[in-house]
Amino acid sequence: MTNYVDHALDMELTGPEGVRVTVPTRLRYRADEPLAVQFRFDRAPSGPVLWVFARELLTEGLSAPAGEGDVRVWPTRADGRALLHVTLSAPGGSAHLTTALNPVREWLCRTYRLVPAERESEALDLEHHLTRFLEDSS
Repeated sequence: MTNYVDHALDMELTGPEGVRVTVPTRLRYRADEPLAVQFRFDRAPSGPVLWVFARELLTEGLSAPAGEGDVRVWPTRADGRALLHVTLSAPGGSAHLTTALNPVREWLCRTYRLVPAERESEALDLEHHLTRFLEDSS
């Protein structure tokens, strides 16, 4: 049985002065971390950049603005296309990325088929995560 759902897509990074750069991105959801989604950006000068945030935040952001602080997600429509915007903020700066909304929605639906929302707590291996947290803090 597969315990993850992957999807590759291109996101568009809007930089200073409106410069746009295509960023190859991999979306990943793991059944053993049922509350989180991962976005891995593969075109960073220092190597791949991984952002992990709540699956629920992404779900909410497909239909209305969602998120506070480091991750914000919202939908728009432009030239007849449904778009998804993701803003990521860190101490070193922020990034505004855009992509087609429907591929993200389809991937997210696949994550809910793997682990339905009502079964997230069953799939979450708290003992494993607690052990890993304690090992990392020592």
